[in-house]
Amino acid sequence: MPNHANAELTLAKLAQDVTRSLREHLRPLAIFHVFFTVLAVTVLLPATAWSLAHLLRQINRPIFTNHQLWELVLSPLGVLWAMATLSLTFLILYLQQAGMILVAIRPRGNRYRVAIEALWSVAWRFPGLAALTIIQVSAHVLLALPCLLSLGWLYDALLGHLDSYYVQRVRPPALWYFIAASLPIVTLWLYLAARLFLRWHLSLPALILEGASPHVALTRSHQLTQGHKIRLVAPVATVVLAILLLPLTTSWLFNNSALPFLDLLPEDIDLVIPVMLAYLIIYLILMLAVTFIGIAINSLLMSCLYLRLAHRQPRPAPPPPSKHPWGLAWAAEALVLVFAVFQAWGILTSFELRDDVMVTAHRGSSMAAPENTLAAIEQAIVDGADFIEIDVRLTSDGEVVLFHDSNLQRLAGSSMVVSETTLETLKTVDVGSWFGDPFDNERIPTLEQAFQQTRGRGRLYIELKPDAGTAPQLIDAVIEELENEQARRERCHQQESMTHQCGNPDIFDDVVIASMSPTLVREIRAQAPRLRTTLFAQLVLPGGLSRSSFDILGLRYNRITEDEVQRAARHDYELHAWTVNDTADMSRLIDMGVDNIITDRPGALTELLRTRRRLSDGELMLVKLRNWLRS
Repeated sequence: MPNHANAELTLAKLAQDVTRSLREHLRPLAIFHVFFTVLAVTVLLPATAWSLAHLLRQINRPIFTNHQLWELVLSPLGVLWAMATLSLTFLILYLQQAGMILVAIRPRGNRYRVAIEALWSVAWRFPGLAALTIIQVSAHVLLALPCLLSLGWLYDALLGHLDSYYVQRVRPPALWYFIAASLPIVTLWLYLAARLFLRWHLSLPALILEGASPHVALTRSHQLTQGHKIRLVAPVATVVLAILLLPLTTSWLFNNSALPFLDLLPEDIDLVIPVMLAYLIIYLILMLAVTFIGIAINSLLMSCLYLRLAHRQPRPAPPPPSKHPWGLAWAAEALVLVFAVFQAWGILTSFELRDDVMVTAHRGSSMAAPENTLAAIEQAIVDGADFIEIDVRLTSDGEVVLFHDSNLQRLAGSSMVVSETTLETLKTVDVGSWFGDPFDNERIPTLEQAFQQTRGRGRLYIELKPDAGTAPQLIDAVIEELENEQARRERCHQQESMTHQCGNPDIFDDVVIASMSPTLVREIRAQAPRLRTTLFAQLVLPGGLSRSSFDILGLRYNRITEDEVQRAARHDYELHAWTVNDTADMSRLIDMGVDNIITDRPGALTELLRTRRRLSDGELMLVKLRNWLRS
């Protein structure tokens, strides 16, 4: 049997049989896919989201930085959360694939009822499927833990003493040593995970078709795949890659072939909207079809492998010619069309024909001048930024200076630590020549100098960068400087005739204070309730954060979704995106409705906003559609 089985397990032979099976069972599979999708959207996905949010509330560990995420992942509660998240996600996939396997393999008659019967059979086997999913996911998570711990130890040994921003921007030799040392560990983990995945690849059909318990199904899969794993690599890997790449490739092809025609449309909004609606309907149906094909091919591959190895049958038998569920199939296809129309209309009506977004220059115009310097602040004012974001730290003698990193290694090549150095010494350091000759002898400014530079010309977005144990002192020093600036402005308004040079007499309207620490944000609000506060975060896990403890949530731009925008509106706080330097990303975030975009290129963002304001309604709608499709 091994030689014959191996001959039947070639990629070409399996591809041929999977393709034939898909063609023969296309209608009942499509009906099941539609019914299951409706069930998943209305019941399974909301239940999964609620369960994970409830678990996070129990863990009580919202995530704000990558370091905190890493700590959570390696903690017992983090492992539990990872298992729960992956289990619930894969359970939905397993339920759908189990139903498709049943549709393809049994029963032989009454094909018009196959989809509904498959749904019922899957529901009946739900406990076993859930247990199988938990066992497999838990095994893979536990297998990954030694790898993660090893990577964590390597990171601490090679990079832990370096500032993370310094590592990202400079990429010192230690980073390449870390990558080189990590490759063998990651390769070993991938090899072991792939072997385990192939070993248990047929446990799902064994459970769903033989009625086996999860443990027996895993053992049965190992028996069936033993001696064939090398042959299974090519077909299984091909299908996995196809599932991952097919949606991306289809979307790219659609964008590059269909979107250019939108540019040919006249500016008449009455014509643009129906054409856009038609494009969206086609796009959504196309993506639904691609998703269906990927899941169906994976299910049919498992069916063909199971039948070959367990019953020497090459593929599922075709249904009787007269048993195609034509009426039910047409009804399901009509349901897909109705779903696509409503989705497309909802997308179109969500577009707002106004671009109400603020521009914040990240560390000043830090792509045009050295960051956190007076030159960068001046350039940000010229570029038309609404706010200028700066980072502040305390010197050893208690002065507030503008500097991001804890030490001067990245910008000045010095090992001096800001918190251990006096202001007088820091003022001798050149932090501009690294950027270019025009900025030779650019110095580290104080917060007082930043206020002087921006008074009446710009507003400051101050992020606190305290060292360990210095947070209270930094908060006190910043608030004291705010009060001093308030007094200076009041005196200016009393003495000067050209009061516009004095700035806003109420400093609290001109400043935002930010931090990545929720504790610091709460302390700032307690000491100065009138100050607007921002909580910066790399990632916030759903259900783990009180949304009333800040005025603004600053999220990394690639973590922002429509749900986050809606959540911000629901809880009445602003949503700021950082750090966005690509104009396509800027345009997408504007369309999503964020309140503020933080960028190293404020000039590019202000020019983009000016360009969009010159567009007609029809042209702007086309831009918004193009951005939505690209995202």
